[in-house]
Amino acid sequence: MLELEVKELIIEVLQLEDITPDDIDSAAPLFVEGLGLDSIDALELGVALQKKYGISLSADSEDTRRHFASVQALAAMIETHRKK
Repeated sequence: MLELEVKELIIEVLQLEDITPDDIDSAAPLFVEGLGLDSIDALELGVALQKKYGISLSADSEDTRRHFASVQALAAMIETHRKK
């Protein structure tokens, strides 16, 4: 399942040692509340997504902010990218 893949990527890339995929709510926000990620985490995650899925993201884009809203949003973006 793609959402599980995204959760595992987040944990691996950001070295969240005390968190399992089950601890991450797919619908919860990734930034501020929810997982509490910050802009550095977003950059690292963006690089990982680019390497793993070939997705190029613009840091200042409103679309990118929307895609990084939750695990569900990231999974949907990856799915859309795969269909192109």
